[in-house]
Amino acid sequence: MKKDTHPDYGPVVFRDTSSGTSFLTRSTLKPTETVVWEDGRTYPVQNVEVSTASHPFWTGRGRVVDTEGRVERFRRRYAVGGGSGGAA
Repeated sequence: MKKDTHPDYGPVVFRDTSSGTSFLTRSTLKPTETVVWEDGRTYPVQNVEVSTASHPFWTGRGRVVDTEGRVERFRRRYAVGGGSGGAA
């Protein structure tokens, strides 16, 4: 592998500011702030606004999309229906 071609890849703590959860992973980011992790070591920390702990899709707080209404609206708009083959 060539030297000075790839960025440094090391441990980084990502902290979700909206839910207060944190997780340790590896990244090429170079955050300036540090935090002491559960294992007693100090790691750089990157604050994020959304993670799986706060995203509506993963928490179940998302809205339900009315797909049947969309399909019917499409059929009415383009006259797609029975055996006509979609010709309007």
